[in-house]
Amino acid sequence: MRLAIFDLDNTLIRGDSDHAWGDYLIRIGAVDPVAYKKANDEYLHAYENGTLDINQYLEFSLQPLANVSRQQLDKWHHDFMRAVIEPMILPKAEALLEQHRQAGDYLLIITATNRFVTGPIAERLGVDDLIAIEMEEDQDGKYTGRVEGIPSFREGKVVRLDAWLKEHPEITLKDACFYSDSRNDLPLLEKVDHPVAVDPDDQLRAEAEKRGWQILSLR
Repeated sequence: MRLAIFDLDNTLIRGDSDHAWGDYLIRIGAVDPVAYKKANDEYLHAYENGTLDINQYLEFSLQPLANVSRQQLDKWHHDFMRAVIEPMILPKAEALLEQHRQAGDYLLIITATNRFVTGPIAERLGVDDLIAIEMEEDQDGKYTGRVEGIPSFREGKVVRLDAWLKEHPEITLKDACFYSDSRNDLPLLEKVDHPVAVDPDDQLRAEAEKRGWQILSLR
């Protein structure tokens, strides 16, 4: 079974789901509208520039999840999916997923956004599995605001994928493909047989052109 791996943000959807979640929290009044927006935007720019401190960002972005109940978070996320995520889903991305599905490939999203935000999105897109940043929970199932395990970011995506492959011995990286828009995903793009740059940032486009990688637009 061939493995088809996909980044999520700005690859399968038009925009960044983590940043959009932050904007949603601002809109519903769950966080300070001025300070949170300033930090949320700055972290997005750092990610886009390849300078993001992932641990610092996660301390910021996961804290709001620890401040309210899971029940309330789930209600918010249901509305977030309807109002924010659905308009971000790219028809060409859905067609690409279906093409791989019809080919019998195993569809895996690997993202540097947390599972709370991305789990329902992966389910909506109908992929087989998701590797995302995992969050610690207390004994009552409430998020603590801390990360559990290795963040699936940059080289961490490779580490997490290797661990996932050990748990799925029937699947290998032989002939695998990986679709991504970001320079941050170069470590994983370099690891697969078929790297694909999707609407890439400037650095990834330059690398893809230099190395002869496929460049694709889903917009």
